[in-house]
Amino acid sequence: MRILLDTQCWLWMLSAPERLSPKARTIVSGSRHDLVLSAVSAWEIAIKHALGKIDLPADPVEYVTSRMAQSAVLPLAITHEHALQVARLPPHHRDPFDRLLVAQAQIEDIPILTTDRQLAAYGVSTIDA
Repeated sequence: MRILLDTQCWLWMLSAPERLSPKARTIVSGSRHDLVLSAVSAWEIAIKHALGKIDLPADPVEYVTSRMAQSAVLPLAITHEHALQVARLPPHHRDPFDRLLVAQAQIEDIPILTTDRQLAAYGVSTIDA
């Protein structure tokens, strides 16, 4: 099964796995699931790093690229279909990054591993991290 990683969950998976629930740690450390990271997460990391909201041990380009390869996380590109799906979402959440993750989860029919309980209001399958 493919699982879409929320940005924060991916960052915790890499640097603070103890912050994830035992179930989430089992998911991210096992090989039974294909873990997917959206391009929106790379965009979010780049923006938040530039604003000083995320501290990384390397430049975001190097960090995201190398850590995706090391963790065997698969990329998920943003398509026009994903972007336009955001227009159909009710205003449960104001975060544009999370709204695009929800749209991708809907279109791709994959659950999101997240700590954000508000995402379930969109009717997507979530896994509590």
